[in-house]
Amino acid sequence: MIKVLPKILIITLALTLFNCVDKFVAPDNTPTDGGQVIGDTLYIMQSPIWSGFNRPQDIIIGKETFIYVADTDNDRIVMMNVAGHFLGTREIKKPVAIAQDFQLNLIICAQFDTLIGGTTMTYNAVFKLDLVAAQHHIENAPITRLLPKTDFDFNRPDREYTGAAVFFDNSFYISRRGPNNATLIDPDNAILIFRKKELPDGSKKDTLIGRVPLLEPLGTGLMSANNISSLTSFSGNNYDMMLTLIGENSFKTQVLDYVQTEDFTGYQNRYSPFVTDIMTVAKFEQPEGTTLDIYNNIFVADAAKDSIFKFNSFGDEMESFGGPDVFNSPHAVAFYNKTLYVTDTENNRILRFVLSTDID
Repeated sequence: MIKVLPKILIITLALTLFNCVDKFVAPDNTPTDGGQVIGDTLYIMQSPIWSGFNRPQDIIIGKETFIYVADTDNDRIVMMNVAGHFLGTREIKKPVAIAQDFQLNLIICAQFDTLIGGTTMTYNAVFKLDLVAAQHHIENAPITRLLPKTDFDFNRPDREYTGAAVFFDNSFYISRRGPNNATLIDPDNAILIFRKKELPDGSKKDTLIGRVPLLEPLGTGLMSANNISSLTSFSGNNYDMMLTLIGENSFKTQVLDYVQTEDFTGYQNRYSPFVTDIMTVAKFEQPEGTTLDIYNNIFVADAAKDSIFKFNSFGDEMESFGGPDVFNSPHAVAFYNKTLYVTDTENNRILRFVLSTDID
């Protein structure tokens, strides 16, 4: 049964939204739990474990701050509060990635079925879910499909959309992968750019304006779009981002800074190879998700190594932990108020951890 938001919470949220059309500043209201030490690491698991999921592949802390989980094999998005209580669910086929803009819309990479020539076809897709229009009753939120849109899109059924990253101006990127990468004009392996376009009636529409340039669709080194598995944006008035790759690449987690100078405009890799731990060759095997804390420390979920890696803002490794006794194919991480949230995908659950040094 879908639970609805308490009336007082709806009223409070609505008042906030009416006074903030373009952006939303998140409150800080996470509770803390007890837990137990995991192995000999510095991380303490919080209880209870959040169960009831089926191969969850993404988790984010929203701007409000609700928690959103891509509950992939249950074909739904789950909306929770920070105490772990379900507030609602939205049916959507095989969601794998979520992001939220500053107008509180959810950007979701998932799938949908459609009839083509009398045959049911399944396509990967990108959707936008308008939570404000439904007063955050996620089950009633209007939904718009952003991709696929054109006849050409529908002729490429092997394309997958794997990640979303939203920036300060509500523009966003979508990572895409697929088998057709011989063309330089529109390779499957790419990062797509969506920006707001003003229409004649004064309204604004999310519009695909192109691809992030200088990314090699089949590259095996720096600045590669070869089989991207996730995207993460940095906070602040910039377009800096982090991506993970599961293709044949020596550097499978890359941090890209957006640079504007007289001579160059575009992305550059923040870290030099062989200088920082995060750029160690073959450091990762199957990185599926990343997140940042308030200090821009980087967390990477490696599904093949059953581990969470942590690096400081300089790319130096810090308190990494995990192993098969803790995780089974973790796909995503989120961070809020000293708590690390992990989708323990093949164990069908969400785990939470706090560093022992952060416990009062």
